[in-house]
Amino acid sequence: MRMAELGRWTNAIRTGLATDSVHGAVVPPIHMSSNYTFEAPDRPREYDYSRSGNPTRDLLNDALAELEGGAGATSVATGMAAFTLLADALVPAGSRVVVQHDAYGGTWRLFSFLAAQKRLMVDFVDFNDPAALAEALDREPRLVVVETPSNPLLRITDIRAVSDAARQVGALCVVDNTFCSPLLQRPLELGADVVLHSTTKFINGHSDVVGGVVVARDPSLHADLRLWANALGLTASAFDSYLTLRGLRTLDARLRVHDENTRALLTAIAGHPALSALHHPGLKNHPQHALAARQQSGFGSILSIELSGGWDAVGRFLEGLQVFHLAESLGGVESLVCHPSTMTHAGMSEAAQTKAGITAGLLRLSVGIEGRDDLIAVVAEALDRAL
Repeated sequence: MRMAELGRWTNAIRTGLATDSVHGAVVPPIHMSSNYTFEAPDRPREYDYSRSGNPTRDLLNDALAELEGGAGATSVATGMAAFTLLADALVPAGSRVVVQHDAYGGTWRLFSFLAAQKRLMVDFVDFNDPAALAEALDREPRLVVVETPSNPLLRITDIRAVSDAARQVGALCVVDNTFCSPLLQRPLELGADVVLHSTTKFINGHSDVVGGVVVARDPSLHADLRLWANALGLTASAFDSYLTLRGLRTLDARLRVHDENTRALLTAIAGHPALSALHHPGLKNHPQHALAARQQSGFGSILSIELSGGWDAVGRFLEGLQVFHLAESLGGVESLVCHPSTMTHAGMSEAAQTKAGITAGLLRLSVGIEGRDDLIAVVAEALDRAL
């Protein structure tokens, strides 16, 4: 009997299942040991110390590498640890990095700090401005950092075009794929060298783990990243890896409900008089809608709204808001609302926020998997209050 050829998603979510040879457990056991015995002083086993290698973490790495189509994945303690790993492993001292000007505030802060220490040089550039990007690439950066869709304004960057342009000047292209997950966007297939995630978000999906991962397309690059993660002590714990792998197994199911709720909410609130702008790549009037449709298999469940009344309207919108919790992060099963200027992007300078288009009236919504009608009702009620 010929065995069916399983798809990538099925293989990924089944990583490690039914492999326990001792008790026959369906879910693989968690390996919490910090160290492992040697057979002899010169004969270590497959694992010796959990920072260097851990069976539970390796299952998560295998699943994420499978999903992204990479040579290997390196799971680390946080999303920012993933960026730290890339900066230390891939950017020699004094080299240049090009970063999107409207990236996550923590990304902006990290590279700004490294530039202030003269560890590297950084150019924050509008990747939708071809002339500005070309000028930055002419300075021969070592690393080009793409975030698409961008946080919080959902701008879309052409991954293939930027990857090709980076390669022509000898730079590596890294894509932060946090907003889409590997199920909605696969940057390595579009030419990127490395994919990065804050696994805290959609991959885990339950707001109970902080983590990050880098997935490399090239085996030698993956080996370097794994070596550096061990040397820097950035690797993810066994327990966090266990929980993240558990969350990953429901990613497809969660994303489908996220998507249904988001599309219904967008339809319900579009054109509301309290809004001066509504940002989501699934909207036909989004400036990069066609690009998003081409390089993504879905538009995601993060949207941003700009209130006509500015800061005062934000207060009215949030006062009494139900279901959506005012908190940072995104991608969990629960709905969240965030005020980027004072929360996720507070680490950006005022000038950088202005350049990126982050205003006092901007709110970012992470649409959860609660009842669709309830989400529509509470947001519509909040918008009416914001008038």
